[in-house]
Amino acid sequence: MKTILGVDPGTNILGFGVIQSDGKQFKVLDYGIIRLDKLDTYEKLKVIYTDLEKIIQKHSAEVLAIEAPFFGKNAQSMLKLGRAQGVAIACAAMHGLPVIEYAPKKIKMALTGKGFSTKEQVAAMVKQILNLKKMPQTLDATDALGVAICHCLQGQVQVKTKKSSSNNWEDFIKNNPDKLL
Repeated sequence: MKTILGVDPGTNILGFGVIQSDGKQFKVLDYGIIRLDKLDTYEKLKVIYTDLEKIIQKHSAEVLAIEAPFFGKNAQSMLKLGRAQGVAIACAAMHGLPVIEYAPKKIKMALTGKGFSTKEQVAAMVKQILNLKKMPQTLDATDALGVAICHCLQGQVQVKTKKSSSNNWEDFIKNNPDKLL
């Protein structure tokens, strides 16, 4: 079982979710939000670092899966979001965790099968996949759990060929010459 910390970065509310998975089964360890809206700009960054550090240590997280920023029209918002994401990544790096970013569309696709799903649809799938008794308080927490689930599901994708079930690239190339450029 691998312990994954999923993060939905934000500068007013940062969502986090910690799960364990072997690729087939999921176990929720922790989830919630880090509320930052009443803090000044640089205090927010400090709190993101220290709170994520506590979560990493408490659950012995092995990897950070984080939502990549989407490109919006407001440059100031993008800059602030990038800072929050950067601090989360730096915290993980300081604790030796590999960091994997997932685009919002990829996360939605992994969970719902549609890249343009609503946050509510993602939350409903997170609740179902993790067998949660009740929905988390905020969509930021379900988004973070969704990032962690997405990371787990990525390891299940395997190349299947019609002529061979081997995972060997030499066999794949030999059995699929039409796939070469």
